Amino acid sequence: MIEIHPASENQLVEVQKIAYATWPNTFSNILTPVQIEYMLDQMYDLQELKSQMKIRKHNFLLAREGEETLGFCSYELNCEGSNSVKIHKIYILPNTQGKGIGKKLLNEVKKIADQNGFKSIYLNVNRFNKQAIEFYLYIGFKEIKKEVIDIGNGFVMDDLVLELTF
Repeated sequence: MIEIHPASENQLVEVQKIAYATWPNTFSNILTPVQIEYMLDQMYDLQELKSQMKIRKHNFLLAREGEETLGFCSYELNCEGSNSVKIHKIYILPNTQGKGIGKKLLNEVKKIADQNGFKSIYLNVNRFNKQAIEFYLYIGFKEIKKEVIDIGNGFVMDDLVLELTF
């Protein structure tokens, strides 16, 4: 049975492992290997993950089955004063995708958002990540804008911003 739990700082290493196992599979047809490596180094360094948790107030959830972590999600309440919840990251191990884990993580964020008085969730998704976009649209997200974000080293994130209201 898959259960969703808040991650402790000590469990951020599990987040890091899933990111490194997931990104090459997810983005190999979208980003160059150099950009994938750059982004993983920038966003999933253990000190950076701790900073996201402690300083930027990102909350991490782990999807676990027994002792195995199958996926994770990070979110931020009232991100940038938006009166909404932003999902910063959500990744599921490739061999466990399609089993409802992503939906369970999103439902948990939705529940937390609702308990805290927020009525929408938004996220960025690479505009070429068709599988993820189809999943988000299927569960009720709507496209609200497009963004191109300079992330340094000559790289950009070319994203759609999707929102779920409830």
